Amino acid sequence: MRPVLQYQLEPFLPSDTRILESALLVVRWQRGDKEAFAGLVKLWERSLFYYLRRMAATEADAWELLQETWLKTLKSLHTLRDPQTLPSFLYTIARNTALSRLRCRPIEHDAYPENIPDHRSGDPCAELENIEQVHLALAQLSLSQREVLTLYFLKDLSIEEMAVVLEVPLGTVKSRIYYAKLALRNILASGENSDR
Repeated sequence: MRPVLQYQLEPFLPSDTRILESALLVVRWQRGDKEAFAGLVKLWERSLFYYLRRMAATEADAWELLQETWLKTLKSLHTLRDPQTLPSFLYTIARNTALSRLRCRPIEHDAYPENIPDHRSGDPCAELENIEQVHLALAQLSLSQREVLTLYFLKDLSIEEMAVVLEVPLGTVKSRIYYAKLALRNILASGENSDR
């Protein structure tokens, strides 16, 4: 088993350079440079693992899902027509692999209460110094909320690309982000972020 990894969100911030480098590696791989795939793995492994870890029950499950994701990517990378869409391509494969492997049904929209308290003042997310508290609080959210917030925090995808990966309308993505942030704030504010 691989060692436990402690990731912070900062290393995942996307850049045009990362997208460009990924696109060049895809083109190189599609033209026969088999070593280019290792470069893609190096660029995306941490982000994909972080995403899959939020969906999987254990770290070991997340590593297995990551390996399956890379195998499926390797088999289908030749079909990618626009190399700059690699992030949504990878996250779609990872999501489908996780849902299939974990025998989950497609994620349904959560039912949200009509009267929602407003916690805008003193936002614990903005003031939080210990990222571990966020991870523990994320673990308490529903799978659909964890998934959308993880994709949102990774910042690898635009809202439009998230809609493609999640296979839901744009408005649904925005709604899920809003309610998931609200649920996360409520957990952090109440101090009920104990480990599962």
